[in-house]
Amino acid sequence: MKSHLRVRQQGSAIGQTEHMRKVLRGLGLRRPGSEVVVANTPSFRGMIKQVLHLVSIEEVDGGDAKASR
Repeated sequence: MKSHLRVRQQGSAIGQTEHMRKVLRGLGLRRPGSEVVVANTPSFRGMIKQVLHLVSIEEVDGGDAKASR
């Protein structure tokens, strides 16, 4: 298992519940197309699972863990 996850927001938070908007903000995502790299921990995996229909994920190594935005 890789040490980090690259999370990219694909869908808009418009029309989503307040809880889902807060989860996206907690992950550091602001708008569709934004991308962050987070640690591969159970807490982050749980957050991603709640908004899986709005994001795409990719496993990356610790050395590749550079956020582009």
